[in-house]
Amino acid sequence: MSCLYSGSDEKKDFENIYFKLSLKTDPIIDDTTLRDGVQMPGLAVSPEDSAEIARLLDEIGVERIELHHYQNTDKEAVRLIKKMDLNARIAGWCRAVKEDIDDAIDCGFEEVGISHPVSYIHFRAKWPGKSPNDLLNRVIEVVEYAARDHGLRVFVHGEDSTRADWEFEKKFINAVAEAGAECYRICDTVGIGLSDVNSPLPNGIPAKIKAIKYETKIRDVEIHAHDDFGNAVENTIAAARAASGIWDRIYLSTTFLGIGERAGNAETEKVLMNLYMHYGIRKFEGKTSKLTYLADFIGRATGYIVPPNKAIVGAYAFAHESGIHTHGVLNDPATYEPYPPELVGNIRRLTIGKHSGKAIIRYKIMEVTGKEPSAEALMKIMEEIKRLYESGRKASLREEEFRRILQKAGLIE
Repeated sequence: MSCLYSGSDEKKDFENIYFKLSLKTDPIIDDTTLRDGVQMPGLAVSPEDSAEIARLLDEIGVERIELHHYQNTDKEAVRLIKKMDLNARIAGWCRAVKEDIDDAIDCGFEEVGISHPVSYIHFRAKWPGKSPNDLLNRVIEVVEYAARDHGLRVFVHGEDSTRADWEFEKKFINAVAEAGAECYRICDTVGIGLSDVNSPLPNGIPAKIKAIKYETKIRDVEIHAHDDFGNAVENTIAAARAASGIWDRIYLSTTFLGIGERAGNAETEKVLMNLYMHYGIRKFEGKTSKLTYLADFIGRATGYIVPPNKAIVGAYAFAHESGIHTHGVLNDPATYEPYPPELVGNIRRLTIGKHSGKAIIRYKIMEVTGKEPSAEALMKIMEEIKRLYESGRKASLREEEFRRILQKAGLIE
């Protein structure tokens, strides 16, 4: 990473802040952008673009990619993705019905996630005439069909886990483990999970991670957090912390940009950067520079508009306009940037707007003209910009607008 720094002092400062924590578990990102993510209202993606998204996810270090496979376009996407022979494992998403398993097999999947509710809230709403044990037996039959009859690797997704009765959920997990499932996914379906280590079951995420380890027979665990309270990333990282020292690995289910149903999911890019920068998960080293490109590609491919102030990958994530900020960044970018934008493939943007000061305007004049402006010329440009914003303008100046101001002042032809 030394190429990102101008001197040894900057690199030392950087490393004194980051890579201080560690995890005694292997966090595996299980990206579901092409399943849960594209279920977001208004989004659609072609098979070719789906394949490119999968390729880029593989390049940034995602180790498992979850896919839909029911519509013809989904099946074509699966075919294209499997043809690329990625390092990431490719998994199909199924309901707890044998027809879905058959469809996954027809698509060539070697592993599947089988989703089924575990909370009484869902049971009463969806199957009012069936008992919890009736539903459990149904899931067991499908897991055995997938795992034992057809040799698939099986993950079971406990929908609405954070509102489930623990005694029933424990019974459910042990039953699917005995039926052949290797992993149980805690689904925080409505985003009510809590990261506090003192929060009890059912919605205490650390408590759930530990209870599953000590009270069930399942081999692996996963967290799938929704963002209804804005806590999806926090709860995902909390699950990884809780798994440290007690689970060999933990799967972290995420979507790039957090796209998905309602408020979305934990963002792949945020989880990855937190794991790498704060917890020193070095398997992501050298892969983070593709994050912004992938965000932009997903935006183009799906029609999703990436918020400009989106952390890490947004166009304004490293943008500076106010006088205090731009003055600091011009002297030392580290004053208002947590890490160099190149680390995530982003760029620094210095813009002129209502709150811009002398330092940034002088810098931008020099950037365009290649010359140091006189005090008189600088004041003239500042006054012209001030008049623009006093007349009601809100947006930052575009490059061509700034050039016209310089032309009017006679600084460029």
